[in-house]
Amino acid sequence: MNKSVFPENFLWGGATAANQYEGGYLSGGKELSTLDAITGGSHTSPRMITYKTKEGKIETCTRDATLPEGAVGYIDPEQYYPSHVATDFYHHYKEDIALFAEMGFKCFRLSIAWARICPKGTTEINEEGLAFYDKVFDELLRYGIEPIVTINHFDIPMYLADELDGWSSRKVIDYFLFFCETLFKRYKDKVKYWMTFNEINFLRSWTQIGIHQNDKQAKYQAAHHLFVASAEAVKLGHEINPDFQIGMMVAYIPSYPLSCNPEDVMEAIRFNREQEFYIDVQVKGYYPAHKLKEFERENVVIKKEAGDDEIIQAGTVDYIGFSYYMSTVSASNPDEVKYVGGNQMPAVKNPYLQESAWGWAVDPLGLRISLCKLYDRYNVPLFVVENGFGAVDKIEVDGTIQDDYRIDYFSKHIAAMKDAIELDGVDLIGYTPWGCIDVVSSGTGEMKKRYGFIYVDMDDQGNGTLARSRKESFYWYKKLIAANGIEE
Repeated sequence: MNKSVFPENFLWGGATAANQYEGGYLSGGKELSTLDAITGGSHTSPRMITYKTKEGKIETCTRDATLPEGAVGYIDPEQYYPSHVATDFYHHYKEDIALFAEMGFKCFRLSIAWARICPKGTTEINEEGLAFYDKVFDELLRYGIEPIVTINHFDIPMYLADELDGWSSRKVIDYFLFFCETLFKRYKDKVKYWMTFNEINFLRSWTQIGIHQNDKQAKYQAAHHLFVASAEAVKLGHEINPDFQIGMMVAYIPSYPLSCNPEDVMEAIRFNREQEFYIDVQVKGYYPAHKLKEFERENVVIKKEAGDDEIIQAGTVDYIGFSYYMSTVSASNPDEVKYVGGNQMPAVKNPYLQESAWGWAVDPLGLRISLCKLYDRYNVPLFVVENGFGAVDKIEVDGTIQDDYRIDYFSKHIAAMKDAIELDGVDLIGYTPWGCIDVVSSGTGEMKKRYGFIYVDMDDQGNGTLARSRKESFYWYKKLIAANGIEE
């Protein structure tokens, strides 16, 4: 039998997020978060924020738009909000974890809903919320599954957004650290692996971080507060338990130049720098020179307190977690290229690649390229914490779900990871495919765009029994994990 190149302790598993999976949006003492006021959408219709102006008028805007000063999130009883039930892990956690164990998961990545632990995001603690995650972690550990916790995944308690303008306020750093300290102390003997913020390079508006304005000044000031909070959390976590492994998480989308025209090459450098900026600060511990020059050119002035730079330098992360779904292309003449879909952004069509039904380029070699670039640049352990293929799944007459297209996608991407380990020497901790059980799509709010190994009976309007069933990919992934990455 062939020997696996994956380490014996390699963390095979799956990944989810509270706002797309957990549901129970007002159950067990939880209060509202920003994502609770985001409607469903589709590939062609954007998700919307429903809000109330300070004059009391009910309005809507796209989820990344600027909100008027004084606007507050509002739940419209006439609208459908996917996060309210999602696919209901809150009431199905035992059943779901048993299915993960049946697949042989070594780990499971989940996020903790801030508003479930601290309902307003302040220093009020909801014991019922803490007890819920105790039960989840105990159930995982009973099966030998390592919890991987994202502390904050794409939302903020609505009170902090409405009353403090979210992460534009320095006060939110202290509230976040109180939240972190609560988690670290409560779960210090149950959770080893943490990540501070999900896809930090995509935190840009009221939806994710509670800011009403999202111009460059507002966005980068909020980012600075996120950097300080992350660094302080790393330091705090290591003080509470020196064995904690605390990472960062970024959406990594490598961009290739459209041609060997030096102008295209420079555009690719600019694109890649923008996401690497967030990694530079959290891994190297300082703002890169090119970003400081950009701030000078564009009159962006980051307000810092004394000691901020030292905090960021001291609070570097232990590993890089990243999502990889696709690559893109950079061109010096953007008006002359064709655009396709992408993860939280449009992307330039690559003539050498095919796309999914949602327009995302399928590029397995791009994962190896990403692993090489990140490891060469940062020389810290890497963790692929999201990767997957969104597609419409069909239930056959006999009840089976033949998702060979998903198996093909995963097979090729896992082969790319194997090459990165075996040929390139990359230190890779683990692999948690996104939406290992069907969850609500973050980008579109749909259910029909499915990622999971496990099918959940729920449609785009929230209709369904929530019954779980195994797809063909479930059995494939089970065999792959059992063989530590070796395909038959």
